[in-house]
Amino acid sequence: MKDLIPRHTAFIKAQRVVPYLTPDDIRLLLNGLGERHKQRDRHLILLLFQTGRRISEALSLTPFHIELFDGKPVLSIIGKGRKPRLIACPERLVDRLKSYAYEKKIGPNDRFFQINRSRAWQIIKGASVKAGFIKKVHPHLLRHSDAIERLKQTGNPKALQLHLFTSDILQSQ
Repeated sequence: MKDLIPRHTAFIKAQRVVPYLTPDDIRLLLNGLGERHKQRDRHLILLLFQTGRRISEALSLTPFHIELFDGKPVLSIIGKGRKPRLIACPERLVDRLKSYAYEKKIGPNDRFFQINRSRAWQIIKGASVKAGFIKKVHPHLLRHSDAIERLKQTGNPKALQLHLFTSDILQSQ
């Protein structure tokens, strides 16, 4: 009987329910942000959720990385494995980031988010506690949430795989 249970890691991963946040959950999370750096922290959470970027990619983002490709805004980033990537980014988010850069006098090569990974975790965890979340909320959960929402909207796993730049749809790290 023991031999009938598959031991392959991919199968086990596929059997787990991936936790994620809905757009309504994201609104609650944003409401849980502290006042001191609310605008910055709001942009970080929206960037992670709306683009599915890894925290390291988001934290390295500068105004210089915002470009146009076929008339649409994209983020030019260096992804996992030091690979250059163009990432679609909602126009509204790009407008907000540009306004934020102007308001805060962030230069073209200055990072939008002058924080480290540990601080990003603290911000997101603090907002989730304040908003009353029971599930563990962390930066990578926003990547999962983007993936689930994108899959719900498009129904296309291959498009999702290309969006996340992952070689395996079960892998989102």
